[in-house]
Amino acid sequence: MKIGILTGGGDVPGLNPCIKAVALRGMEQGNEVVGIRRGWGGLLWMDRNDPATIDKYTVALDFPTVRKIDRSGGTVLHTSRVNPGRVSPNDVPGFLQGTAEATAEGTFDFTAHAIANLKHLGIDMLIPIGGDDTLSYGERLHREGFPVVAIPKTMDNDVYGTDYCIGFGTAVTRSVKFIHQLRTSTGSHERIAVIELFGRNSGQTSLISSYLAGVDRALISEVPFDPEKLAGLVMEDKRANPSRYAMVTISEGAYMIGGEVIESGEADPYGHRKLGGIGEATGAALSKITGEKIVLQSFAYLMRSGPPDALDLMVGLNYANMAMDLLGGGASGRMVALRGGVYTHIPMDEVTTGVKRVDVEELYDLDAYRPKVHHVLNKPMFLY
Repeated sequence: MKIGILTGGGDVPGLNPCIKAVALRGMEQGNEVVGIRRGWGGLLWMDRNDPATIDKYTVALDFPTVRKIDRSGGTVLHTSRVNPGRVSPNDVPGFLQGTAEATAEGTFDFTAHAIANLKHLGIDMLIPIGGDDTLSYGERLHREGFPVVAIPKTMDNDVYGTDYCIGFGTAVTRSVKFIHQLRTSTGSHERIAVIELFGRNSGQTSLISSYLAGVDRALISEVPFDPEKLAGLVMEDKRANPSRYAMVTISEGAYMIGGEVIESGEADPYGHRKLGGIGEATGAALSKITGEKIVLQSFAYLMRSGPPDALDLMVGLNYANMAMDLLGGGASGRMVALRGGVYTHIPMDEVTTGVKRVDVEELYDLDAYRPKVHHVLNKPMFLY
């Protein structure tokens, strides 16, 4: 059997150990594992009539290739935010120009081309690793008849149907560490720190990081906030702190009451524009209201940089082995998952049937803008 594997969307720590575990398990079983470079983009940009593009977008995952990759973060296969089923006219590769009709929305669907490339490579089964966007296209391939078993990853931990996605643990670990380090400058200058964290539609990264780091206030994507009210709260925090400073975390997808999520740039093939800027806007509002100086910090890519922590190593390895078990048993259209602390697997189409958000009623104090985690009996380990 020949197994393909790719990574799509944002990179996170834990991808390389997962890739290595798939490759080693494949070798143990006498199978061949091929990495597809640059996510779904590799299948779009690969021209079957041009061997150079095949060499460019694939790599044999043999032992020498994967031996040391688990010691670093990111993905050795590289990644992209490409959807072969929804390609804008400007992004159609030259060799595919004129080979497909535009859809009603003006984009092009090259799914047949992607599947033909997989078959040309001799790949029997595919393992995509990604968030809900990447996996939704993997589910499309499954519906088209190509065998797929998926692995969830995203530092936002917002893939529906699983309690845990590869990358979340390290993102929180990094955030807690940097929050504590930032106390040095914030306290030395007696200021208010506003820390922007990744988190598009789910505020779990802000919520859990602030909970673990003991941050004064946490703003999340699910709850619009009043800057005047926030200013009053952080000034209370600053006065109550012997070191005369206060700290606020904020999800990049958060927004003020009456305002909107701050986005910029063109939408990607999945309809998402780039987030970022709410931390700066909140800092400016707090400075204007309070007259205080602000320490503004966006952790951004630092949250997803460097090697994985022990949790992402554990989950990455176990997800890989479970995916290989499923493929070995002839399964398709499944996603490996953690539910209630137990490894399991679910239908891939479940990913698109709901949204995963912070349970505001159970875990967030709407009046105080901070985590409200008092009763954890019978709750999942990650409070989701």
